Amino acid sequence: MDLTSLQQQLEQPRLAPVEQWDPPFCGDLPLRIDAQGRWWYQDGEITRPGLIKLFASVMLCQGGAYFLQTPAEKVRIQVEDAPFIAIASRWQPTATGPQLWFTTNLQDSVPLSQDHPLLLRQYAGQSLPYLSLWRGLSARLHRNLYYQLLDEAELRPTESGIDAILHSAGAAYLLAQAE
Repeated sequence: MDLTSLQQQLEQPRLAPVEQWDPPFCGDLPLRIDAQGRWWYQDGEITRPGLIKLFASVMLCQGGAYFLQTPAEKVRIQVEDAPFIAIASRWQPTATGPQLWFTTNLQDSVPLSQDHPLLLRQYAGQSLPYLSLWRGLSARLHRNLYYQLLDEAELRPTESGIDAILHSAGAAYLLAQAE
């Protein structure tokens, strides 16, 4: 095992094994994640990173709804857009070429890959890029990061406009489409 692989494994988020649990649904919790990735309980913002990481480790999305799931209970929470924001990126060498890694607002590192592709979704009347994560979750690319990556993207003319393509570890990913 090389040092790059070891470093990448250590940077992966620590997630609870929610797939192994089948607790009863216990209702709605007044917990909300706003479009800027801030967490709120009732009317108070949760600012303790450790508490947010704990909640995030048991979060999943099923049928478009977001839940926190423990072995004993499953509660629904509200998410305005995406539960996480991709705030930074870096390139790592791999055998198949440079791979783009994203850092989320919770300091999780996620590679742009077939397991974690970019998807374009509509939000607030705009087509925006989201990084697919685990358990149906996603991270919207922060506006600054998006513009930085547009400078690095390959621009390809299409019949309807221009596509901005990122290449990561030998695969191509759509970052944006312009008419």
